[in-house]
Amino acid sequence: MTNIEIRQLEPQAVWQKFADLNAVPRPSKHEKRVIAFMKAFGEGLNLETFVDGIGNVIIRKPATKGLENRKMVVLQSHLDMVHQKNNATQFDFDVEGIKMKVEGDWVKAEGTTLGADNGLGVATIMALLESSDIPHPDLEALFTIDEETGMTGAMGLKGGVLKGDILLNLDTEEDDEIGVGCAGGVDITAIRTYKEEPVEEAKTGFKLTVNGLQGGHSGMEIIKGLGNANKFINRILLDSFENYGLRINEINGGGLRNAIPRESVAVFCIDTVHEEAFKSDILEFTEVLQEEYKTLEPNLKVTLESVDLPEKVMNLGVQEGFLKVIQAAWNGVYRMSPDIEGLVETSNNLARVLVSDGELEVLCLTRSSVESSRTDLANTIRSVFELIGCEVTLSGEYPGWKPNMDSAILKVLVDKYKKINNEEPHVAACHAGLECGILGQNYPEMDMISFGPTIRGAHSPDERASISSVQKFWKFVQEILKDIPVKN
Repeated sequence: MTNIEIRQLEPQAVWQKFADLNAVPRPSKHEKRVIAFMKAFGEGLNLETFVDGIGNVIIRKPATKGLENRKMVVLQSHLDMVHQKNNATQFDFDVEGIKMKVEGDWVKAEGTTLGADNGLGVATIMALLESSDIPHPDLEALFTIDEETGMTGAMGLKGGVLKGDILLNLDTEEDDEIGVGCAGGVDITAIRTYKEEPVEEAKTGFKLTVNGLQGGHSGMEIIKGLGNANKFINRILLDSFENYGLRINEINGGGLRNAIPRESVAVFCIDTVHEEAFKSDILEFTEVLQEEYKTLEPNLKVTLESVDLPEKVMNLGVQEGFLKVIQAAWNGVYRMSPDIEGLVETSNNLARVLVSDGELEVLCLTRSSVESSRTDLANTIRSVFELIGCEVTLSGEYPGWKPNMDSAILKVLVDKYKKINNEEPHVAACHAGLECGILGQNYPEMDMISFGPTIRGAHSPDERASISSVQKFWKFVQEILKDIPVKN
């Protein structure tokens, strides 16, 4: 099914806007094209449209007849998307639109992220703005930028810009879930330089690749215990260093901070005299990893290839410390919430490991719904890297969103959901970072809630959106807008 045919899916109003949006390249921190696209969209509808100083797009639409006395609603989603692709996929995110397909009830992309996070929220808001027959109160659409790599759009939105009383954030990924809180986060970056040494004689070069992992959202899916390619490859490198004289030339593992690493590649050499034993150990170690993760990572692959002997390798002392630090650095769930069953309180994603040409860099994202716990884990990770002489910086910190169980709009959503679906919704906080906490700093009186259609595999090339869930979500949104509380 082509992108043209996807436009025929129901509800067409949403899928057509999603296809329009997915034709526009929109990587985080490079949103000029999608900002211009959204500005032109609002102006084309003759609606009040403007771009604030940081790049967020705001579009206002007056209430339909009979709902003028209701509170103004802010409909909010972010314009940027995570750009991830499979190694074998030839695709340029800077110039190409997303290529989509349908598999059963799911819309997917061809070897890349789909952009349903948060493109389906954006498309839903666009469909509401364009509609002529959907009842609604005064609407204020807020399209933020750079949510995925710093939330700078939400952070840069000044107080007094928005006029709305209620904010509906359309960025939750389970259609039976109503979000009332989220985790905050902080980026950890460790860097240092090292001296390179010439390769000794009697060495043989190899390239080791770990891939085939699921990857995914480092907040929402960290609870699953999925494999981390950076951790996997380090286990092999550390063991081989101690047994076979392994010396590292380069490592390139993982990518974005908010994506669980799916792939990692290392180039190195070992003592030639141990070559056969080393190859045998790699096969055995591969079987051990595959057995450990046969349920969670059934497609895990470890590939060893012979390559030309590298000319230089990492300084021996730095290498030993570095391998041990990566082994020791916390990855995954650090603490579960003692107050909310099943909620991850604090976690870290060892997202990116880069070693090359005398420089090393490690990127992490630490999340928590409790500020003191986030600080504790961030300091733990920082301390580990400082022990080997790394310069460690903490940046991009953003707050969590504290649940308000007395929220008036929460009551509206719960009642509507039960009436439409004849079942109770799941009211919960999530471990992902949502913009509500940040926006609430400048708009503390705004009543906020988050919900959305079902999306799986966000931040990975396996990202997919449920067609039937989008239909359910579209109906839910329309019913909510009919029953917004009256102005005080």
